[in-house]
Amino acid sequence: MMQGIYNRILKVNLTKQSFEIEDNSIPASIYETFLGGKGLGTYLLYKYNPPGVDPLSPDNHIVFATGPVAGSRLWGCCRYGVFTKSPQTLLYSESYSGGKAPEAMDSAGYDAIIICGKSAVPTVLSIDPKGVTFHDAADIWGKDTYDTEDILVKRFRKSHETYGRPGAVVIGPASENLVKFGVIENDYWRSAGRTGVGTVLGAKHLKGIVFQGDCQRQLADPEKVRSFSRELSKESKENPGVKAYKSMGTPMMVKLLNNAKAFPTRYWSAGTCDHWERINADALHNQCEVKPSACLKCFMACGRLSRVKEGRHSGLRLEGPEYETIYAFGGLCMVDSIEEIIYLNDICDRLGMDTITAGNLCAFAMEAGKRGRLDTVIAYGDVDAIADLLKKIAYRQGIGDILADGIRHAAKVWDLEDIAVHAKGLEPAGYDPRVLKGMGLAYASSDRGACHLRATFYKPELSGMISPEQTQGKAKMFIDFEDRLTLFDALVFCRFYRDMYLWEQLQDIICMVTGLDVDKPRLQQMAAGISNLVRRFNIREGMRPQDDSLSAGLFQKLKGAESQLTQEELAFMLKDYYQLRGWDEEGIPSSEKPRDLGLG
Repeated sequence: MMQGIYNRILKVNLTKQSFEIEDNSIPASIYETFLGGKGLGTYLLYKYNPPGVDPLSPDNHIVFATGPVAGSRLWGCCRYGVFTKSPQTLLYSESYSGGKAPEAMDSAGYDAIIICGKSAVPTVLSIDPKGVTFHDAADIWGKDTYDTEDILVKRFRKSHETYGRPGAVVIGPASENLVKFGVIENDYWRSAGRTGVGTVLGAKHLKGIVFQGDCQRQLADPEKVRSFSRELSKESKENPGVKAYKSMGTPMMVKLLNNAKAFPTRYWSAGTCDHWERINADALHNQCEVKPSACLKCFMACGRLSRVKEGRHSGLRLEGPEYETIYAFGGLCMVDSIEEIIYLNDICDRLGMDTITAGNLCAFAMEAGKRGRLDTVIAYGDVDAIADLLKKIAYRQGIGDILADGIRHAAKVWDLEDIAVHAKGLEPAGYDPRVLKGMGLAYASSDRGACHLRATFYKPELSGMISPEQTQGKAKMFIDFEDRLTLFDALVFCRFYRDMYLWEQLQDIICMVTGLDVDKPRLQQMAAGISNLVRRFNIREGMRPQDDSLSAGLFQKLKGAESQLTQEELAFMLKDYYQLRGWDEEGIPSSEKPRDLGLG
């Protein structure tokens, strides 16, 4: 029997205010095929979600899952995944978060928690090894995410002599108002941030969940896990990547991407930003009080616990801003102060909105105003106008109501589909695919829309492993990265351990945790099986081959540069990608049909 699993699933029905604990209901072969996290979450979503379901209907299920490494001594293991159908893209949705709450979630003792239905009133769930308690949350509805988390942990924690520290996941006003890109937050600043997973909870009247317990996974070889982790900790002390993340965090990417001319600026019209030195890692560390901050079980400490020292936001404190927030507001919206970006970051966190999408939409509104599509023109860099717009989006006021439904809706209303930037309705992160052409393949092929994290392919393109301009052979390297990181999501591991957990290390980890004897071909087969099932889920939901593309805005040339990604180049990489994946020319997997997994 495979180790590293609880073999317990919790099913919650909000409409009926009921729950069911299923022991040993998942066949051993499913765990051995999908492990946990993304693999198990996708399997359960495919099994329970009605085909074609409205993402905001009670029938749309949402699955929280940890993985076999959760709660162990392995570095980078304190993470959870959430899986549903996205209200933003109308396709497969996955999002992940770290911090401290994932360990509390796992201690409740379930491999996955499946939630369906809709509560008649705002509700909070308390989940522990014995099941679920339903709490009325009418007086909490409308509160921001910080206050909500404080209230939940204080009010709904359980006094039990063996239970550990409670953890909570919560939503904010944006999700309550069904803004299509609402996030789920924990530990104040950690977010399952993309594709609107928080909005699904808002539609279900679920304000938050408190987790607590005393369960721990039984590992195949605990001593080997301890030894492996000790050695990795020693090796990390001189690792350049670890030192870089610990000293500067993700804001170090501002300089790197600007130098590569791939830093999206002024709503995707340029690849460099003149004020980059006022919004980069040095500016953050020189102008704010900054301390490295880490999730549990992590020596990277990539987080920046930052406090503004001077100016109108003096005393404002948060963990961040991350590179993606800096690019979205500092690049796309042209905000030239790191302190003001922190201010905008704080607004999004409190209201519970994805900063990547929010920044993209604010910049899009600026372009719409310039082009005469709005009554009011918002100037690039106007922080107060951006802050006001963010609040209007969260509460669906004025033009905020249009933007709250996402980029595709706003582009159609304002007749600006020729400049809108997205893939499958999700806006890209801060890596311009016209310069980093492999990121074009990543954005176009990603199951959840324009995603930089499924393969983090900016890493090999920026580090010189493969030329950014090259298209020949790019799909092969991309799949190697994508497959390995799919296993990260099934276990569930943090992306920033990608240079430490290579194929050989993953073999060892899976063996010492689960007891499964695996080699690289077997691991690749497992990853491909997960990818194929996600693909079939999207096809079932109506995704067409032409959806594997980029919006028109990303085929336009960058100003002042020769860089361009042509449709022919993208088509070449996609064709190569399909063939290597074993999919037909329509992008349909030719093997491992759902019925082979008992899914009909």
